[in-house]
Amino acid sequence: MAFRSDEEIKDGQEFAQKYLLSRLTDISPEELSESRSKLNDLFLELGPVIDTYPSWHPLISDKRTNYDLLVPNKECGYKGLDHTVYFANGFITCPYDDGQNVLDSVINLKYNPVADITAERLDVKFYAKSATPILVRCNWQKPLADDGTIPLSIAIPLLLENELPHWRTAEVAETWESMRPYFLGKPNGKRSSLFVNQETGQAIKKIWESLINTGMFGPIMIRP
Repeated sequence: MAFRSDEEIKDGQEFAQKYLLSRLTDISPEELSESRSKLNDLFLELGPVIDTYPSWHPLISDKRTNYDLLVPNKECGYKGLDHTVYFANGFITCPYDDGQNVLDSVINLKYNPVADITAERLDVKFYAKSATPILVRCNWQKPLADDGTIPLSIAIPLLLENELPHWRTAEVAETWESMRPYFLGKPNGKRSSLFVNQETGQAIKKIWESLINTGMFGPIMIRP
């Protein structure tokens, strides 16, 4: 099936609205209206709702033990995350405490030269009345493409920083078909996603194929 970004964006917004708002049956209509309005603003500020990030994305770049991580969690520096919705340029998490663990862990994330990661409490209700919504933002320090996607000039340095160290321990090289969910994020098509457009995705594919063809990661593994 062809990748249709408009449909994916719509589906993502519907999921976020249901997940973050449908359980708020014990707040006033005014509070619910404020929450809905804030969420609509965040759709514009944070970009589309996504399933997973590219393996090189700044929001998951502080990998501690598991380099296959594709969503923020404790193994890439975050503490206290609970009931989380991911966006292209940030995420909302709703712990059942004051959220201070999340705020403190974001402050302690590893420095990333292309993006500042910040966190703040929101003054609306999401997920549950007793939860504390925390907004974590990826504040890009270099300009994104005109269509809001990540340009090649940012994606490739981040990808190389993430992948090149593996040449020392890799036994086989994975093909583009195996790696594109990692490099493009989900949802994704053959050469594009909600993070990168067709032009950037095609360039990433060519660069990855050039790397594996050097033999630096070992023989190329063709998976069934």
